Amino acid sequence: MNQSILAEVFQGFISLLYPNYCLACEDTLVKGEKLVCTRCMLQMPQTNYHLSPINPLMNRISQRLNIRCAMALFRFSKSGRVQTLLHSLKYRNHPELGMMLGYLYGDRMAEADVANLFELIVPVPLHPSRKRKRGYNQAAKFAEGLSQRLGIPFSDDVIERRVKTDTQTRKTKLNRWENMAEVFNVTDAVSVKNKNILLVDDVVTTGATLEACGNCLLKAECASLSIACIAEA
Repeated sequence: MNQSILAEVFQGFISLLYPNYCLACEDTLVKGEKLVCTRCMLQMPQTNYHLSPINPLMNRISQRLNIRCAMALFRFSKSGRVQTLLHSLKYRNHPELGMMLGYLYGDRMAEADVANLFELIVPVPLHPSRKRKRGYNQAAKFAEGLSQRLGIPFSDDVIERRVKTDTQTRKTKLNRWENMAEVFNVTDAVSVKNKNILLVDDVVTTGATLEACGNCLLKAECASLSIACIAEA
């Protein structure tokens, strides 16, 4: 195989890992940009909740769950760039996007000096059958990026999803809460006990999933529970 063909094959492989279009707006990336263009990063609505312990997400989640803090990188809106970004992460086989967003938000957390609040990062789990179909857990990729930047361990084995729930998208708020009852179970209580836990997910809507997971961690006697997600709806 000659050099030109090798170079073409290599470039094709690289483009699979790092596509040359923005995963939020699908415009062409310029040199130095990876996965998301600079314009989208500047224009996507950011919450800055990591800078304020009292924020709308904290107020909403803390009504039903005993948490230390709650944070989200972006605000979610239907048909917006953030929705396209999350769709790319979940359904278009871009696990590297979750890691990049985790590293990015970890950088913001480090600057705000909130990283010392956590000892273990735990992602909301997928049901095994759904994880096999997708090939990865998008929340775990987000957790992995946070872990790399903050130097805090993460574990995808602390909680298991025992029940494969129907999609939450078209459910009413009440049905979402009912749908998540008895879904999760802590499988490694020793690693949780007396630890300050950061529970992470891709997007929070009603908070039903986070409450179900969070209650499991609190029952396993974690020292404190905090929440972080890519987007808040």
